[in-house]
Amino acid sequence: MAQQVGSNQETVGDALARRVEARRGAVSRWAEAFRELGAVDRAVYEAVARTPTPALDEPVRRLSDAANGSRLWLGIAAAIALVGGAPGRRAALEGVVTIGVTSATVNLGVKPIARRRRPDRVDHELAATRHVPMPGSASFPSGHAASAFAFAYVVGRHLPGLGLPIRLLAGGVAYSRVHTGVHYPGDVVIGSILGAATASLAAAAFDRLPQPQQRPRTRPPVAARNA
Repeated sequence: MAQQVGSNQETVGDALARRVEARRGAVSRWAEAFRELGAVDRAVYEAVARTPTPALDEPVRRLSDAANGSRLWLGIAAAIALVGGAPGRRAALEGVVTIGVTSATVNLGVKPIARRRRPDRVDHELAATRHVPMPGSASFPSGHAASAFAFAYVVGRHLPGLGLPIRLLAGGVAYSRVHTGVHYPGDVVIGSILGAATASLAAAAFDRLPQPQQRPRTRPPVAARNA
């Protein structure tokens, strides 16, 4: 039997179930599977929202705010461009471009089509100490998560030593969007996958561009070496 949810409670799984039902009927196994995914998505969100975490609330909220407008990633890009040598400069350039491509894909391509509402933080009794400003854009997918994992992909491929810490930081940013109540878990999971996939396509495009050739080191004349 189909489970009805309010418009403020509808996750991406619920939306997919509704669309499948419209085409194949409520008894479709795919519709039932999507409804169950929607139920899991809401249950995880509610568990996070109602679990008291006073020691985590402030740092997680600050991390979420730091990623607004990709400020966190732009700052890291500037740092690795300054101290990372040629690989760092390449990673910074590709990272910034990839963030732009990913943000455009999510905000101009996917969100207007999905048009999912944000979760209702009041209904889920989310602690006020976690609150960040509720974005006016659609909930699905998470732009923060997409940009975070797109940037992490680029940095990891050029600076492998930074791959793990950057990915952990990206995971923290993605989780922060659930902790602060502005996304369901499914929004950040799909956003993370979309960001990494977009970055891989952008990386393939970058690899096809002509690479600057390093000047060969010239050896001094024989007479000068023997002087």
